Amino acid sequence: MSVRIPHPSALPEAVGQSATGEWLRIDQDRITAFAEATGDHQWIHLDAARAAAGPFGATIAHGYLTLSLIPHLAAGLIAVEQVAMAVNYGLDRVRFLTPVIVGSRLRARVEVVSAEESRQGWRMKTSTTIEIEGSEQPALVSENIALYVAE
Repeated sequence: MSVRIPHPSALPEAVGQSATGEWLRIDQDRITAFAEATGDHQWIHLDAARAAAGPFGATIAHGYLTLSLIPHLAAGLIAVEQVAMAVNYGLDRVRFLTPVIVGSRLRARVEVVSAEESRQGWRMKTSTTIEIEGSEQPALVSENIALYVAE
């Protein structure tokens, strides 16, 4: 279930609310495409035979790949209405806690932690946790900031 916010000025009322998304499987094709896009071709991501003998027993997703999936994994979880424009304002903190082994399924859990008005609009900070199915430890946690400009 998503958090619905009728207007950016109502963001402070959403503090403490959270939503959890759907699972997404991380396959080797996605990992390989990310390596091609970024030029990060480390063997731990691409060489299945070598990675099988490595510390994780298989290839793993790039940490930045997992981070880059936040917009997809969190899409629609926090829905702010009557918005002319919404932009990614940045990150305050990111921690990569557990490697994402190829074939794993991930989902986002997003909680609104703060909201404040600024000259530009309303800034909302969320705590985003990317969970790995079957793991007690998440793949990553981050504090994301979005800027909403009302219509």
